[in-house]
Amino acid sequence: MFNEFTNRVSAASRPADRAVFDEGLRRHMLRVYNFMMLGLALTGLVAAGVASTPALYGPIFGTPLKWVVMLAPLAFIMVLSWRFDRLSTSALQGLFWAFCGVMGLSMASIFLVFTGASVARVFFITSAMFAAMSLWGYTTKTDLSKMGSFLIMGLIGIMIASLVNIFVGSSMIQFVVSVIGVVVFTGLTAYDTQNIKQSYAEHYGEDTNTKLAVMGALSLYLNFINLFQMLLNLTGERE
Repeated sequence: MFNEFTNRVSAASRPADRAVFDEGLRRHMLRVYNFMMLGLALTGLVAAGVASTPALYGPIFGTPLKWVVMLAPLAFIMVLSWRFDRLSTSALQGLFWAFCGVMGLSMASIFLVFTGASVARVFFITSAMFAAMSLWGYTTKTDLSKMGSFLIMGLIGIMIASLVNIFVGSSMIQFVVSVIGVVVFTGLTAYDTQNIKQSYAEHYGEDTNTKLAVMGALSLYLNFINLFQMLLNLTGERE
């Protein structure tokens, strides 16, 4: 896939063609980041609003409804990933915003468990790490696909360990998962950024850029959210 991207860029050998391609890529990446940041803003607003309203967080986290809220984002991810080609652009965007809102409901518990100062500090640390790795993924000439296979394996391991720990409740497992998670999601940020560039090159000239931007934003959004949660588990101060 990386070679495909290189070939597409090389094909635009004339200065004018290369300039058009580069400008289109910059606009595409800007759209991806805009979708992602707006999604994060929506998630944060919903999470803060629910956490500050006892009439909302009581019925959610004090009843079995919490399991529905926790698992609902996974259902959205499956629909967005598996039906990407069949969904219209407007439907895909609508599902993305709905997903970000549901994630806000799920993450409201963070504001109930950790101090506001701790949440803010970890958010800025996550933002700095994310920006650095995404910039590297965008600018590096190294093919990150090999690294990506190991990161995906690590992600699967994290998911399995986290599922087991729901029933075990081990603080040691949680610590190990968080440490490995920071490494995995930091690496995935660079890997997914490079993949977004490659996807743009593969579909260059096609009328699918908005859908590609939404899916690219979803992958980066998930990396940011998970990196934030892992860092918060490691360094956050609890109420």
